[in-house]
Amino acid sequence: MSESVELSIILPCRNEEKALPGCLKEIKQVLRNNHIKGEIIVSDSSQDSSPKIALQNKAILVKHDKEGYGNAYLEAFKYAKGKYIFMADADGSYDFSEIPRFLSLLKEGNDFVIGNRFSGGMEKESMPWHHKHIGNPLLSFILRLFFKAKIKDAHSGMRAIKKEALDKLNLRTTGMEFASEMIIKATSSRLKIKETAISYHKRKGKSKLKSFSDGWRHLRFMLLYAPKFLFFIPGIFLFFLGLLSFVLIYLGAITILGITLFYHPLFLSSALMIIGYQLLIFSLFAQSYALNHLKEERPLVEKICKKITLEKASLLSLSMIVLGIIIYFSIFMKWIKTGFGELQEAKNAILALTLIIIGTQTLSSAFMLSILSIKER
Repeated sequence: MSESVELSIILPCRNEEKALPGCLKEIKQVLRNNHIKGEIIVSDSSQDSSPKIALQNKAILVKHDKEGYGNAYLEAFKYAKGKYIFMADADGSYDFSEIPRFLSLLKEGNDFVIGNRFSGGMEKESMPWHHKHIGNPLLSFILRLFFKAKIKDAHSGMRAIKKEALDKLNLRTTGMEFASEMIIKATSSRLKIKETAISYHKRKGKSKLKSFSDGWRHLRFMLLYAPKFLFFIPGIFLFFLGLLSFVLIYLGAITILGITLFYHPLFLSSALMIIGYQLLIFSLFAQSYALNHLKEERPLVEKICKKITLEKASLLSLSMIVLGIIIYFSIFMKWIKTGFGELQEAKNAILALTLIIIGTQTLSSAFMLSILSIKER
């Protein structure tokens, strides 16, 4: 029987008794008119009469009572038998007459098809102003910037994907960030993605979206999945800013806007170097984890890990620590010679402190990187 199902249509549902009957009626009509062998799956966590409506309309009811947009789909995917999967909200905002076109685009060779509400006909007041002009465009831009995904409406709820392509993505997030995760993993998996214009209508019933918290979940997920922007770029900027200012101030007092800087700013320069270096290390950790445990391609990181062995990193870090200790010892000897009097060795003391801290960071991070580099079967 599973082989006879061509298309699985999944509707996430949470208290949609006002819109669900119309959605189910429209879907069945579209399937019938276009001779599509399909199944309708209602993934439900409602407290209203939505489950009863689904059963009355002969839909497959997946009752899980788990909150979250991602949870609704993750639970439904377990029961989908179709070769192709179509997804859309059950709130009356999407036009299900688009189903045959989405199916045709998949059959033409695309792996993943997503609707663009902004390039189609958007009904007045169908989307809040701050979602339409700020939230969605901004988050979609960040997604394009971070992941090179050529998607202009990243949070569109109307999507279709081949079952075999979906199985490759290993989707896990349970909330609204599921929408971003699907695009990010589809892009990183090099699926053939097609964006197409769709119409969008004012929803029926109360919206479940929480503008700030849901927007933050999307942004947080993208940052966590893009260590280059979260760690590497800030890290390399802070490190070299700290290094440059440290060298200039260490070599002699400098004057900026008539203000002479002696050794005191070296503390700030040292802090910038240490913080920047730690962020760079975190970036390498994240990339290594993605390479060895998420099975993603990271050719540059793979080369770095092969060249910078634990032994080489340990030798470098120990050299830095020993150099810092030698500088401190020389300062201590000078202090003895002065009869434990006043010294002018603040610059060297800060240099020694910085070397010891960065050396320790390097040594501990080399061991941690070796742990992360252990490959899983």
